[in-house]
Amino acid sequence: MKKLTTFTALVTAFRSDESVDFGAIAAQAKRQLAAGNDLFICGTNGDFSSLTFAERIKVVETCAAVKGKARLIANAGFPSTYETILLAKEYQRLGVEAVAAITPYFIACTQESLYRHYAGIADAISVPLYIYEIPARTGNSIEVATVARLAKHGNVKGIKDSSGKTERLDGLAQVCAENSGFEFYNGTDSLIFYGLRKGAAGCVSGLANVAPTWVRAIAQAFEAGDQDAADAAQKKLNALRERLYAFGYPPAMVKRALYLMDSSVGNNRLPALVPDKTIDEGLYALLGDFGLKTDN
Repeated sequence: MKKLTTFTALVTAFRSDESVDFGAIAAQAKRQLAAGNDLFICGTNGDFSSLTFAERIKVVETCAAVKGKARLIANAGFPSTYETILLAKEYQRLGVEAVAAITPYFIACTQESLYRHYAGIADAISVPLYIYEIPARTGNSIEVATVARLAKHGNVKGIKDSSGKTERLDGLAQVCAENSGFEFYNGTDSLIFYGLRKGAAGCVSGLANVAPTWVRAIAQAFEAGDQDAADAAQKKLNALRERLYAFGYPPAMVKRALYLMDSSVGNNRLPALVPDKTIDEGLYALLGDFGLKTDN
């Protein structure tokens, strides 16, 4: 079996004044690499929407400098195709393996406009392009039929699907079966095992920031052919996910839980999360219950 890739949707570290802490980002990248995970940069958990164009370039440059032989994919998505291409070309210059592009947000898109958006990006760069679907955050969803059209484009290599819908994963599995070289990655932590059983090439995990080895364990068990162990590892991760996300906006909760484990990552930039004593007390209790060590 081909090695399954567990990408961590890496957080972006901030100082107390909300400036980016590139040294802390490098440290988090190295932590994930040590756990056997690869790097997905400037995604939802990486606070991409609160970063400037120049900051996104520097975050990717920082991770590229420490990745070694690990895989590195970076999200270049903007609402406009034009600016997405500009950033994608900068990422390409830095040596990323591939570029991801989140579906445009704020602008209501038709399926034809989404097709032209992704085809245009793929035409403009030489590294492969991955579609990034997360409709709960963008308000736009690229239909499986449109993905199938794009799968026939020579430079659209796959999709990261964070829809949380099993029927979409089923449909994407069929697209992959019909288009050699096209692959899908599940971006919903609760469905990692499900996605692997459907033929996913791996996953992109936000929770890996908090529990990097837990996510890797699902893939390792699956690679070894131990379905029961993979299922057990998935259930363990699901229990953490259910309790953590009950506190609020998931990416902010991941970041705050990690902050309580390692304060060097800082908080989110406002307005994503305003630190709250009651929430922190709950998070401390949660981390203790799951045996995850905190700074205090």
